[in-house]
Amino acid sequence: MERQSNEKMEQKEDYKLIFEKEGVYLHTNAKRSNQDTTIPGFIRIVERAGVPALEWSPLEDQGRCAPAVLYTKKDGEGGEEDTNFDPGYEPDWAVISTVAKDREHVPVKDSGQWSFSLPLSELYSLRRARFSLGRNFLVLTSRGGHPLPPLHFHRGGTRELLRALNHYIVLDQSPVDGRLFLAYPKDPSSLSQSSDKLQLLDDGSSDLVSRFIHDPYATTFGGFSKVTNFFRVALRPPDSPLHARTAQDPNLPLQADDEPGFELITCGVELGPRPDVTRGQPLDIWDEFLDPEGRVKHPERIKELVFRGGITPSLRKEAWKFLLGFYPWNSTYKEREDILRVKTDEYFRMKVQWKSVSEEQEMRNSLLRGYRSLIERDVSRTDRHNTFFSGNDNPGLTLLHDVLMTYCMYNFDLGYVQGMSDLLSPLLFVTQNEVESFWCLTGFMELVHQNFEESQEAMKQQLLQLSVLLKALDPELCDFLDSQDSGSLCFCFRWLLIWFKREFSFEDILILWEVLWTRLPCDNFHLLIACSILQSQRGELIGSDHDFNTILKHINELTMKLDLQSILCGAEAIYLQLVQCQDLPLKVQEVLGLYVPSSSEEESPDSHASETQRLLDLSQAGGAAACGPCP
Repeated sequence: MERQSNEKMEQKEDYKLIFEKEGVYLHTNAKRSNQDTTIPGFIRIVERAGVPALEWSPLEDQGRCAPAVLYTKKDGEGGEEDTNFDPGYEPDWAVISTVAKDREHVPVKDSGQWSFSLPLSELYSLRRARFSLGRNFLVLTSRGGHPLPPLHFHRGGTRELLRALNHYIVLDQSPVDGRLFLAYPKDPSSLSQSSDKLQLLDDGSSDLVSRFIHDPYATTFGGFSKVTNFFRVALRPPDSPLHARTAQDPNLPLQADDEPGFELITCGVELGPRPDVTRGQPLDIWDEFLDPEGRVKHPERIKELVFRGGITPSLRKEAWKFLLGFYPWNSTYKEREDILRVKTDEYFRMKVQWKSVSEEQEMRNSLLRGYRSLIERDVSRTDRHNTFFSGNDNPGLTLLHDVLMTYCMYNFDLGYVQGMSDLLSPLLFVTQNEVESFWCLTGFMELVHQNFEESQEAMKQQLLQLSVLLKALDPELCDFLDSQDSGSLCFCFRWLLIWFKREFSFEDILILWEVLWTRLPCDNFHLLIACSILQSQRGELIGSDHDFNTILKHINELTMKLDLQSILCGAEAIYLQLVQCQDLPLKVQEVLGLYVPSSSEEESPDSHASETQRLLDLSQAGGAAACGPCP
């Protein structure tokens, strides 16, 4: 007994609890598992034999094998716990093995397979991921490259966790991804500023998602500028080269110059003059493009005309169904009748699936319940200024709700993510048909579904590609944005997420989207539109005493003030200017789709040249080509 008592005293002396927060969940994919979809637990910072570590363990394991607690710190924020399951897509997580081989394992039951303990010296990065149901979640990665299960903070607490981590490590913002923070051993002399002042992740509000969609700039990225500016001074003094840390210790993270696959564009390229571009007239004829059996004879010609001037409103209902893949371009009248009949049956079969779920069943289906909650909230505030969706008990709102719920049945892994209602409302407005709007939405989502995936890798890639383009186009503007901690272009996030839906008027969005659906002159034309907007504001930005916050404010205030036709002309002119450059950097060519790997024989570089020449010819002709069928 005395020996056991001494062992317990030694264990207590070797263990020290620094920080503890409950209400931190792991969300699992229950569709292929018998386990719960959400596992509540505790996140802790502990010291074991003087070695600090970050640990998570399930709630049900508490009281069985938990070490002795000297003191705990619990904050009082959060209010009632939200039990709705986060419907964001998340992969199944395998058992996470410990990084430190000599770490003492804590015995757990079945749910304990989700537990982890990571020494802070092994923490490589911390990433704040996409908002979901008003909560943040963090993704940690070890120095071995292993991501740990995302930690969902149902009751807030990310800021408190980071403040506690700040006693042991330094978190430095990645130059490539504004939401990624690299972990370094702490140098006490370099850190004189309180993390309270940084307010990196203030996630106490339950309406964080709403603020992100409606005002993403200050909400999502406002805190990052403080971190960037602070660490630039604290960690990179003038007499210390940027890459010194990597040179001294190869185990530490790479800097921007060493980022694999990243071509640093340090100065502007000699691009030559930017051509003048004018817009054409909207496509106002349709039947002339059809053969006697109803096939579209020259779909590429139609796409060129749509790209040049959009579509007249009376033809949108028909043309959009081809642009979005509901009807194949070579389908006949009869085939389209058959397609509509089959697709109608398929739609209502999926609709019946969720309509037939009883309230009692839904109480046991947190995933469906979460989808419905988000959809009902978003539908009530989507385009309510438009007469099709205005007023109470509007049938347009009912259709909006039903189509989005049915999409959850169609793509259950993705389900519903906030912002998708913005994509559907113009489709429903134009088609005025529940079935057709649904299948047009599926076609649209084929183009942008990666924007809504939980990993957000596609959004990160697009912001990086936008930065590559802007560095080649306007290095002076890039230098200015970098100097004001805005070089990550995170204020463009909403532009790319929902294709400028909140930046232009409803009628302008109809034109812009049909132009983008042509995929001319390249798949990333939406990035060139973003470049056109930014360059249209360069005089205001560079010519004023803007800092990070005022840049965000200025960009935010551009909403509904941009001239679409001018922006489209600018974007096309940028494309033509870039493709005529003889020494265009390889990364820029890849973004524009101009670079073809040598192993590919599917496409010849001459095809890109002919496409460019055709656009040049059209622009020089003033966009006055007649909207008629090819001879």
